[in-house]
Amino acid sequence: MLHIAWSPVYRYALPEGHRFPMVKYELLPEQLLYEGTVKQEHFFEPGMMDAASIQRTHTTTYWTNLLDQTLSQKEIRKIGFPMTRALVDRGRHISMGTLLCARHAMKHGVSINIAGGTHHAFADHGEGFCVFNDFAIAANILLAEGSVSQILIVDLDVHQGNGTACIFRDNPRVCTFSMHGAKNYPHRKEASDLDLALPDGLTDKPYLELLQKNLVPLIERVQPQIVFYLAGVDVLATDKLGRLGLSRQGCKERDRLVFRTCQSYNIPVAVSMGGGYSERLTDLIEAHANTYRVAQELYF
Repeated sequence: MLHIAWSPVYRYALPEGHRFPMVKYELLPEQLLYEGTVKQEHFFEPGMMDAASIQRTHTTTYWTNLLDQTLSQKEIRKIGFPMTRALVDRGRHISMGTLLCARHAMKHGVSINIAGGTHHAFADHGEGFCVFNDFAIAANILLAEGSVSQILIVDLDVHQGNGTACIFRDNPRVCTFSMHGAKNYPHRKEASDLDLALPDGLTDKPYLELLQKNLVPLIERVQPQIVFYLAGVDVLATDKLGRLGLSRQGCKERDRLVFRTCQSYNIPVAVSMGGGYSERLTDLIEAHANTYRVAQELYF
């Protein structure tokens, strides 16, 4: 059974004025249920990640300042949200959701978090609407407990996973792969283990060929025991922030390529939803829903 992490706090803990762009956290489960792709029992609500687990990845100073709400105005501006305790708790739920998805994936092949992919969060600060780095937190927990010894992060959001790259820069047990818009945020990129910087307007065929050409050799070299996959749909031509040129079908084939490749090597995949900012809700919800449809089709 496909296990999907979801919580009402994914949307409703966001500050007023930031909720509409994140309506996808509410509409996506409704769409998947309505069309029969999943049933209610596929969803689970994660609790909050504990402080000690968060501090395996994030510094004690950063964690304390978040908890006490004592970040500087400069630090808050970098995150991009007005700072509230509810926002911090939201990040803790998201991080727990990604960890539990990883555990489900190791049993069932794949599991998906309806939020997450907060790859701009560094160990000591947040950026780009990211408070905690959910992939990094989950990866460090799995490594610490000995569940896995080698991890591959496949980040196909249109923005480079700068926080993730920095956190794992000196950790040979985590390989970071980011395929992103060359001219998109962040303007100062970090060095992933493999970065593919893409030109504006890149369309389906060259995008998929480039992904295929690099993903298979990377998996064979790294031999990961789990893949964390950031399935952002801001690669769409309709995305108002993305600058790439993928169609909805191309984005769906991207997901299929990642899942099938991991299946062929018997590697579990923990997915976080990542970005998506298309003006029309139809484009946004359909593209995200395709990730779940493909996962159901291939694994269950």
